[in-house]
This record gives sequence, C-alpha cells and structure tokens, in this order.
Amino acid sequence: MKSKKRIVLAYSGGLDTSIILKWLQENYDAEIICYTADIGQEINRKKIFSNARKFGVTKIIINDLKDIFVKDYVFPMIRGHAIYEGVYLLGTSIARPLIAKDQIKVAKKFKAYAVSHGATGKGNDQIRFELGYHYFGPKIKIIAPWRIWNLKSRSDLINYAKKRNIPIPKDKKGASPFSVDDNLFHTSTEGKLLENPKNSAPEFIFQRTVSPEKAPNKATHVIINFKNGDPIGLNGKKFGPAKLLLKLNQLAGKNGIGRVDLVENRFLGIKSRGVYETPGGTLLIHAHRAIESVTLDKETMHKKDAIMPRYAELIYNGYWFSKERFKLQKIVDLKKNKINGSVKLKLYKGNITIQSRMTKSNAYSMKKVSFEENKSFIKSNVEKFINFHKKKLRN
Repeated sequence: MKSKKRIVLAYSGGLDTSIILKWLQENYDAEIICYTADIGQEINRKKIFSNARKFGVTKIIINDLKDIFVKDYVFPMIRGHAIYEGVYLLGTSIARPLIAKDQIKVAKKFKAYAVSHGATGKGNDQIRFELGYHYFGPKIKIIAPWRIWNLKSRSDLINYAKKRNIPIPKDKKGASPFSVDDNLFHTSTEGKLLENPKNSAPEFIFQRTVSPEKAPNKATHVIINFKNGDPIGLNGKKFGPAKLLLKLNQLAGKNGIGRVDLVENRFLGIKSRGVYETPGGTLLIHAHRAIESVTLDKETMHKKDAIMPRYAELIYNGYWFSKERFKLQKIVDLKKNKINGSVKLKLYKGNITIQSRMTKSNAYSMKKVSFEENKSFIKSNVEKFINFHKKKLRN
C-alpha cells in the first residue's frame, strides 16, 4: 500500500492554525505533521499535543530553538543596531527565518512534499516564511491557505470552526481578536481599535512591561558584560544567550522600558499600526552602542551606521538569507573582536541612562581628550585641517 504524502504545518495549537489543520485535511490527500518552534513565546505544550491529536495527527514536533534564536539571530542583529524606520527593533521579522529553516529541516526529515503556514495574505510574514522555505527547500511546495481558501473574514473562520466543533476561545467569539505575536525578544499587538491611529493603546494590551507611572520609585542598576561584540553576562555573572535575554526582559519590563507605538510601512506597501514591547532588546541596543563608543574607531562606527537602514530593511522584508544581508553582516562584524568590556545602565520609569563604560581597549585616549594634557595632541595641525576642508566646500 502506497503511503500518503505529507505536509508539515507551522502549528501553534490556537484557533487559526487548528482551522488550517482541518482545512488541509479536507482539501489535501496527505498526512499533516504539526510543527512548533519554541523561540520563547508563551507556549502550552499540553494544549498543542491535545489539540493536534483531536484531529488525528500522530506526528507532533516541538523544537526548542531559544538559544539558537538569540545567539544566531538576535545577537547578530543587535551588533548591527538594526532598527526599522527609526523605531522597530524587528522582533517578529528576525524570528521567521529561523522558523522557516527548521520547518524545512523537519519536512526533509519526513520526506514531506509541502509545508504550510498561517500567515495572512496582507502581512509581511508570508513573505518572510516563504523566502526562507525557498532558500532551504526550493523544490518543496508551499501551501498558504489565507491566499487560496474561500474564508474571507474572521466571521467566516468562526463559522467554519463552529461547524467542525473546533473550540473557539471566548475572547475570539463574535469580534476580531488582537493579533499577537511573541517570542523571547518581543511581543507585538495589532488589530481591533489599534487599527485606527487616532486611538490610544489601552493599558491592558501590554504583556511584558508595566507603565512607567507604575514602575518602581527606586532605580534599578545592571551591568552588561560583552565579549567579541555579544553580551555574555550580567553583573559579572555569565549566562547563556536565552537566559541572559530573559533576565534583561524582566529587569526592563518591571521598569517600564521597551514600549513603542508605531505606524510602519509593510513590504507589500500597506501601512499598519502596532504596539511592540522589546524590553531586553532595548537595553541591549543602548548598551551595545555604549561599549562600541569606547572600543571602535570612528570610521568603523560610521560605516556601520551608514549601512544600518538597508540592513534593517533586508531583515524586515525577509531577506535574512540573502547575499546582500550576508555581505552587510561582514561589515557589521568586521571588528567585533575589539568590542569587549562592560556597560552599567540605570533603569528608571521608562528611561535608560548610561552610567559607565569599562574596557581595556585603548580606542578611547584619556590623554588626548584631557583638558589638562596637551603634549600628545598637536594643535598646530588643526588649522591645516580646517583650511583643507575650506577648499572642499567649493568643490
């Protein structure tokens, strides 16, 4: 007897992916394999297994990718100081390439002919997933239900679920829910009243951060230790990548740090409004720039700043595995071995203050900068320098 074809579905165990699971079973003569990437999101393993088994799924895979996610995806992005459109720290964008890569790995292991995802037809994630799928499995078929099924709205999904006895969470009955994405790096919230940019974000949507008004009245201090451009410890104690980011999330979150409310330009050309929380990542960006300021030369720092907008846009658009991003990453990491030391931060009611930078690097010269010592700096050369640039004004 010939075995069934197989499809690997990116599955969360929630309403949307449960509907997709059932829809795939009804429309494709194939065995569905449910795949979940654990990248630090709030995850209920028991729910994932029980919900998938209700549909007769026998292969359910949950891969713990937290350390890989932080070490090989978040940290390289932090080294590049990647911020999209001046605000967004790319928390959703950076997670999709890893999920796509691992999902294809699972598909190849089980000789699946196709992979499927639950990204909507208007969003960026469908592009990010599918560029990743193509890079690692160009011959594997991609099934994107939101682009091909007849379900056109949230109401259609609810009705579909009711007819098939798929459990509907109470907060999703009758009205569109907030669209929430989370991982160890961030949480994003979109939809409902947030779609109108004139509406203020209600306090109850925030999951990782307290409001600055309710943050402690006493400041919190933390020292972030760096080696070869990456954070390796806090207050002199070493931590693995995922544990370190988790601790920074907790410290920043309780001090009201890491909230942004933005209207962004999606890759497809649609503007969207969202509220993002990236507490630990916000600390890392500030600390990394601070340690670079005393360890890197001006030319290297300015070159990194010049390429950053393009580097961030590539990540946002799903081009993490592109030749161009690889090329820019080499520029980002050119002198990362020089970025060693520690930065002390003060956290207080939504604010971050750099208190000190400690390094053995000699890139910062106290002799040259001091008002008390002038022998090592030849002031007569300054006039020549200015005269040279006077001539360049008219060129």
